[in-house]
Amino acid sequence: MQIKINGKIAVISESNTLMDLVAQKKLNAAAIIVEHNLKIIPPSEWPATVLQPDDAIEILTFVGGG
Repeated sequence: MQIKINGKIAVISESNTLMDLVAQKKLNAAAIIVEHNLKIIPPSEWPATVLQPDDAIEILTFVGGG
């Protein structure tokens, strides 16, 4: 199935959740924000958020600095 991740087409398995996607990408869940179809999804809802064809995902990473 195809979805968009940060504006780029990606092919993922059917029935993936946001939690699966974060794990597959080896992302630090404590350091990211995930937007699903223009809505920010809290980490507590990632396991229940099943991805569908043509979904748009934006993954934002916290960056420290000064």
